Amino acid sequence: MSLGPPDLVGPTGPAYKTLIHSLMDSVMGFQSDDIVPMNQVRASFTELADQVRRGREKLITRNGESYVALIDARRLDHYHRLEREHIHLALIEEATRGLADVEAGRTSGVAELRARYRTSPKRRR
Repeated sequence: MSLGPPDLVGPTGPAYKTLIHSLMDSVMGFQSDDIVPMNQVRASFTELADQVRRGREKLITRNGESYVALIDARRLDHYHRLEREHIHLALIEEATRGLADVEAGRTSGVAELRARYRTSPKRRR
């Protein structure tokens, strides 16, 4: 059997699957046995959970496509902390830029902004 370019055309060819597994191993840190079809998850969930707890993340596929990931709860907490930290850093950066604008005199009055964006003042009820 030839593993030339025709096998790479669709997601069912063996060369395509080998390429995907190779890319996953090198880029994402997944090994080929970390990619698990949904029907295998149902049959061996406890073992997969034990492997995840020991540090091996699992990518669960459904119909040959990535579906969900199985990761350790501690790592998920870590990812959420990183996400919150990123948001806080972005807010600090925006505030710093705003303060620099004020110090440099790059400010606008309310009337000027309303004219620029053509908004009318809110009516009080």
